[in-house]
Amino acid sequence: MVSFELPEQHQILKQAVREFAEGVIAPQARDLDAREEFSVAITKQMGELGLFGIFVPEEYGGAGMDYLAYILAVEEIARVDGSHAATVAAGNSLGIGPLYNFGNEEQKREWLPKLCKCQAMASFGLTEPDAGSDAGGTKTNAVLEGGQWTINGSKIFITNATNPLAKLSVVQAVTGRKADGRKEYTCLLVPHGTPGFKTVTMHGKMMWRASDTGELYFDDCKVPERSVLGKRGEGFHQMLKTLDSGRLAIAAMGLGGAQGAFEKALAYSKERKQFGRPICDNQAIAFKLADMATEIEAARSMLYRAVWLKDTGKPYGKLAAMSKVYCSEVMGRVVDSAVQIHGGYGLMREYDVERFYRDQKLLTIGEGTSEIQRVVISRQLLSE
Repeated sequence: MVSFELPEQHQILKQAVREFAEGVIAPQARDLDAREEFSVAITKQMGELGLFGIFVPEEYGGAGMDYLAYILAVEEIARVDGSHAATVAAGNSLGIGPLYNFGNEEQKREWLPKLCKCQAMASFGLTEPDAGSDAGGTKTNAVLEGGQWTINGSKIFITNATNPLAKLSVVQAVTGRKADGRKEYTCLLVPHGTPGFKTVTMHGKMMWRASDTGELYFDDCKVPERSVLGKRGEGFHQMLKTLDSGRLAIAAMGLGGAQGAFEKALAYSKERKQFGRPICDNQAIAFKLADMATEIEAARSMLYRAVWLKDTGKPYGKLAAMSKVYCSEVMGRVVDSAVQIHGGYGLMREYDVERFYRDQKLLTIGEGTSEIQRVVISRQLLSE
């Protein structure tokens, strides 16, 4: 018999994260968004709660749980605020994930305990001004001479890269050519403070305004030969695997955000009166709520199954891409309806659905656009 009940330890985690999100993040989210301010204090508190490195074994400083636990945590934070969900999602999927999955023992021992305790944060330097969906268009390069890599180039739209806790960037660079003439990609660990490495915070974002987004610049930046993550030439493979698992977290943000927006719309529809009765009594509003709830349930089932595939060691890439597309687009439809239900008030910052509406858009763009996800899905379907 198939069980749809969460294990007890996951229910406990889910409730603990929900209480933290509602009690600590929610009262500050609107002001932090308005000020475009990354909160070091809240991030450290999320670290104390064990939200960084949930899936990392205890020997490396993690919580030793599974990927489902991580996804539940992201979902619950996104239910309250997208910016802080992004901080946790990127901190785990893009910061901790590559080191845990591909790092050697020395690299894991040096970095994972600090990252899991949120004494440091790591970022994943992939996207460039001219290389977004076309990750193969990477121009940042690294040359090995005299036991050192010299890196030149730049990255953009990098999460968790410029805040005071940021201490490391995993940077994909072109390190040569393969025998067939194709570019060779290698990921390098570049500690912050390395000469020739500069970070710049990006401002003026429409969404995730309380998260940290930055640009990375490398000008003859030198790191030791041992800075290679895994092996030379494995960078593209590492990038694809990292994005596969990262898509699950983006899907969780879509699911959590949709749930949060739905709950706010439902509550508002019961309170708001027009023509002498609550607007939820109007069939047009009631049907919107019914459609929102139905899509959220469908999205949750898809995402949790994708996570189950990952946790049980089964191929999950196709369903991860499906979940990322569906959950992010479901949130788009839900927040649109939530704003519509709020009417004019839904356009005002004092109502959280306005923030949810803005935050949703990046989910269909970041870590692979919806168009790229459909390419991934269709290719796998045609190869089966």
